Amino acid sequence: MQRQQARVEVRPGLHLAFARQGDPSGPAVVFFPGPMDSWRSYAVVLDHLPPSVHAVAVSARGHGDSDKPETGYTVPDYASDVVPFLTALGLRHVVLAGHSASCLVVRRVAAESPERVSGLILEASPLSLYRDPEMEDFVATAVLNLTDPISPGFIRTFLSGAAPRNQEPSAFETHMEQLAKVPARVWQGTFGGLVEYDEVDVLGRIQAPTLLLWGDADRRVGLLDQEALTASIPHTELRVYPGVGHVPRMEDPARFAADVAGFVTAVAA
Repeated sequence: MQRQQARVEVRPGLHLAFARQGDPSGPAVVFFPGPMDSWRSYAVVLDHLPPSVHAVAVSARGHGDSDKPETGYTVPDYASDVVPFLTALGLRHVVLAGHSASCLVVRRVAAESPERVSGLILEASPLSLYRDPEMEDFVATAVLNLTDPISPGFIRTFLSGAAPRNQEPSAFETHMEQLAKVPARVWQGTFGGLVEYDEVDVLGRIQAPTLLLWGDADRRVGLLDQEALTASIPHTELRVYPGVGHVPRMEDPARFAADVAGFVTAVAA
């Protein structure tokens, strides 16, 4: 399947890198990778999606080959780029898919711009990271001390904490290369912003059908978070991947792509 790779201007001086494939007239899904990841972390999912699905994967500001402004790395900042990105690509109604902390971003967009969001897919989604002790410790002891260029050893340790099972060494090295493109200020702004972001009023305002995809071997996000999200977001379904960790799309890409394609097609019907 032909895949377009490009950059698009979402506001003056800010271009986001993305990949795009599938039928432009088909149901659309836009993937937002977790912190420090680029759109390339969805390559294996794109490989498994049918051509009937119009799939877009994007690198957020500060990530991958997207522009890297000096500031603007909180959840509201990332969320403010989403609708302009959709408009720039001519996308009116889409399913938004987030991973890990980027789920907070797509949840905010769904609550604030329901007319643009036909559904949500939340992969390994935390309930909240506001004042999370582990995240606060990570920020205080590691992130705030980062300087450019980021040490490969630090990146390797960060990735190893949630590394997919049986990941090919070449895929891991590509992942390393993408994270090395992210400046220290982006790490600091992103993770510092996550522990300050309280979205207690957002979840109940989400009206889009929502699919939670979670692996029961996830060491970063637990079942209690999934149960709380299911109770808080009005129209939500939880699907559990047995024996899978924090990145289901990389550990079981065929199932993940099938779940995505089925959900995107159903909400578009």
